Amino acid sequence: MRASFSHKWEKGARAFDDRAMIRLPPHAPGMRIGLFGGSFDPPHEGHAHVSQVALQRLALDRLWWLVTPGNPLKETACLPSLAQRIAAAQKIARDPRIVVTGLEAEIGARYTADTLRFLHRRCPGVRFVWIMGADNLLQFHRWRDWQEIAQTTPIAIVDRPGATFRAASAKAAQRYASARLPESAAALLADMPPPAFVYLHAPRVAQSSTALRNARLLAGAAPLPPEQRGP
Repeated sequence: MRASFSHKWEKGARAFDDRAMIRLPPHAPGMRIGLFGGSFDPPHEGHAHVSQVALQRLALDRLWWLVTPGNPLKETACLPSLAQRIAAAQKIARDPRIVVTGLEAEIGARYTADTLRFLHRRCPGVRFVWIMGADNLLQFHRWRDWQEIAQTTPIAIVDRPGATFRAASAKAAQRYASARLPESAAALLADMPPPAFVYLHAPRVAQSSTALRNARLLAGAAPLPPEQRGP
């Protein structure tokens, strides 16, 4: 299975006219960079909202949207191309501090743990923070090498509709309860030795990629082209 995924991703990477979309974005030692990964199918205002909360509350210099070629925990048969999703995400981001990248296609990383190993190795001195919605925390313990992720990279969890109370009882939240920072110390997270995480509360946006995909399916619509995707 790994070989077939890698082949598909490499083929997708070669299809790009602008390879800057899948290269390692600019960075420098000492920078505080948030990492927000996902399939972004489709990208929406909820992604932009989480990003703004993270940028402001965590005092980040940049936030990279890591548009994955495919999510191992999700069905990918109907997934739009990586190029389409990157183009759509760029339309939603609308902030010069947010960099949309298909880096994982370039390095052949299938799992988040692989991506983080690469980034920590290639970007010494950069203070990375992994960003996730509270809904993803519920299944975080199913991710490959999830404990390694928690022990090598600080994590910020942004509140999401319907996940507030369940997230607190998630397996990962219980496992690393002693590593939780008070929300008032969120700006210090990037400087903390992992494991370290913080839970961020903010006004919530109810949109989700799953709901938008389901709405299209119920309407009998084909996947939207990039220029028609958005809020």
